[in-house]
Amino acid sequence: MLKQRMKAYDVPQKVERLGLYPYFRTIESEQDTVVKINGKDVLMFGSNSYLGLTTHPKLKEASKKAIDKYGSGTAGSRFLNGTLDLHLELERRLAEFVGMEGALVFSTGFQVNLGVLSSVTGRHDYIILDELDHACILDGSRLSFSKVLKYKHNDMDSLEKMLQKCEPDKVKLIAVDGVFSMEGDICNLPEIVKLSKKYNANIFVDDAHSLGVLGKSGRGTADHFGLTDDVDLIMGTFSKSLASIGGFVAGNNDAMNFLKHNARSLIFSASIAPANAASVIAALDLIQDEPERIQQVWDNTNYALKLLKDAGFDTGNTETPIIPIFIRDDFKTFQITKMLLEDGVFVNPVVSPAVASTESLLRFSLMSTHTKSQIEEGIEKITKAASKLGVLDGKEKAVHAN
Repeated sequence: MLKQRMKAYDVPQKVERLGLYPYFRTIESEQDTVVKINGKDVLMFGSNSYLGLTTHPKLKEASKKAIDKYGSGTAGSRFLNGTLDLHLELERRLAEFVGMEGALVFSTGFQVNLGVLSSVTGRHDYIILDELDHACILDGSRLSFSKVLKYKHNDMDSLEKMLQKCEPDKVKLIAVDGVFSMEGDICNLPEIVKLSKKYNANIFVDDAHSLGVLGKSGRGTADHFGLTDDVDLIMGTFSKSLASIGGFVAGNNDAMNFLKHNARSLIFSASIAPANAASVIAALDLIQDEPERIQQVWDNTNYALKLLKDAGFDTGNTETPIIPIFIRDDFKTFQITKMLLEDGVFVNPVVSPAVASTESLLRFSLMSTHTKSQIEEGIEKITKAASKLGVLDGKEKAVHAN
């Protein structure tokens, strides 16, 4: 039965036969503003390396030194033999960075949300989610056996209705993305905080796409709004602005003690490699020493948004370096993605079931290291491809430098 089920799954093959399969594209170079694909240079507008640090010499050097001192891996979990002094140093730095008492490093950001959300609430408690929260928040919530309620995206009236459904004497955890990973908008944290106080709820903020982008020196969503003291738990990943792999959660010391002994994805997973931990420490140094990187990613974001809007594209409610370019047709989204790759531009297609087919989009993301000429070239080519398929319906305008 299992083999038959696997064999019957042929959706990717159907897309491949159309010549439109857009996933698992192989990159043959560093993750930079230009990458090599099939031996050709391609402009990269699909990366989460918002500060452009993946190629930085200081991160590479820190990784090499860590390998020389600690070897290539830890050969165990944090719980047993896999905790290095390097991990503890990183946790101290992360806690200080986001303004919390303590932090705990996991092997990936996904594992953070699985471990935290599956352990902090019980069977009779509540986890309340924004309907557009990341998949790992949803999966962690399912593992908790708690009652999971969803409110309409960034709709505070809807959130309040969900809170009103909760039994007042039970734990109520609002888990929300700081920056939504496909839409690029920011959660309404000030109103979430007000409602959490009104209904005695707690707040967990997923800052995967916020660190290095929002707040003073890129400290995240809570810092951006001046609400760090009103948030219970902040998580982040290392695979985006911090240019490595891994994740962490930060909160008070009692919370860190609880999670050390209850978060199964920490206890039963190997710890991150020394090279990864060292490179994140180096990234934190660079973010604080070179604040112009954050300003540059915002300058690039504002420039790209203006060009896209001038060209007639619908970019939704984005406020960040994640820019959705709405195509609103799955097939055309695949077509444009292919046309762009052939024309030397890499973007990410987002289609159903990840979003409704009427909400399909190209995810266009900026790095601080993109040049204006690269942004102009990318958007010119997107406009050309969209025009060929009638996406703009004659609304396109000339894309030019200011």
